[in-house]
Amino acid sequence: MRTVPLVGGPVEVRGALDLEVTEAGVMPRRLPAWTKEQYQDPSAYGVTVMPSGVRLVFRTDARELEFEMLTSTGQLDTDPAPRPTGMLDLLVDGAPAGRRQAPLGNVLRMAGPGAAQRLIPGEPGTVRFTGLPAGMKSIELWLPQQTPTELVALRADGEVLAPLPDGRRRWVHHGSSLSHCIEADGPTGTWPVVAAGLGGAEVINLSQAGNAMLDPYIARTIRDMPADLISLKVGINIVSLAAFRLRTFGPAVHGFLDTIRDGHPDTPLLLVSPVSCPAFEETPGPTATGPDGKVIALGDPADVAGGALTLAVVRAELARIVTARQAHDPHLHHLDGRELLGPDETDDLPDGLHPTAAAYHRMGKRFAAHAFTPDGPFR
Repeated sequence: MRTVPLVGGPVEVRGALDLEVTEAGVMPRRLPAWTKEQYQDPSAYGVTVMPSGVRLVFRTDARELEFEMLTSTGQLDTDPAPRPTGMLDLLVDGAPAGRRQAPLGNVLRMAGPGAAQRLIPGEPGTVRFTGLPAGMKSIELWLPQQTPTELVALRADGEVLAPLPDGRRRWVHHGSSLSHCIEADGPTGTWPVVAAGLGGAEVINLSQAGNAMLDPYIARTIRDMPADLISLKVGINIVSLAAFRLRTFGPAVHGFLDTIRDGHPDTPLLLVSPVSCPAFEETPGPTATGPDGKVIALGDPADVAGGALTLAVVRAELARIVTARQAHDPHLHHLDGRELLGPDETDDLPDGLHPTAAAYHRMGKRFAAHAFTPDGPFR
């Protein structure tokens, strides 16, 4: 087995816009390094190093691959075991060729959600894929979408070469946890990856669980990166955190779109409103967790008249903004998120907010059927 360089060699780390050097190796981050100084909330950093959509891409004639990594997962003091580390998915020439559990490494213990973390150091672990087909083949090794993963080493029993261009369009997507898809059955089970596979595109997932707040640094990141297709899923975090009022929400959406259009004036851009979520349809945030483990909204429905946001208000405002802008931006499109997951499917939200793994697969198929058809916005 030969060790293959993970930086500066033939292997491409796609889906990450920064590789942060650590004591163990390198940590993929899904935003550029310069963005770190523009947020204070540690959760924004935490979800940026969760590698949803990040994969190692190369060609090889190897029959066996070894991937050494150091994961970091959380554990509440009241929980008997750390949170699951997630899965690694291997694709060979675009087809599924193996799924492995990511090894347990570092554990971050905490008294409760949002509490100070105590590091229980772990060691890197190794995942092996054997019995690969003979001959030169294209490899994609997808990292667990919910678990920060430091890349330590890649070993192969054959030659490793850089990937060849495949002609796929580059699709950049930004959304909330419902696009980050922590609950998916694996990294290729997130709905953006499912949709990209069906649409023949290569997705870059910039979704930020709990942090899709129309942050200007996200808009500037999208503005400055190559993109053939762009989609934005906007609203649920803004409502659940009561982050905007109607007066400020509309201009923030316009500003976000304006920044992206500075770099991509003619790129197809699909603005997607929230999927169904009963707690926030007619009641504003902020949010809490009820005794049954499901999310509840703490706001007062009467405050909507004064500018508080609900999902119903957000959907109407996004539709209005797109209609107004389409007069001078024919490449801007709108999709009501309830077409991805509707009010008759809320049983697929175990905690009242996040879809099941099966629902994520369904959402990906529906997005592809809408966006990538001959008459769709990504045609």
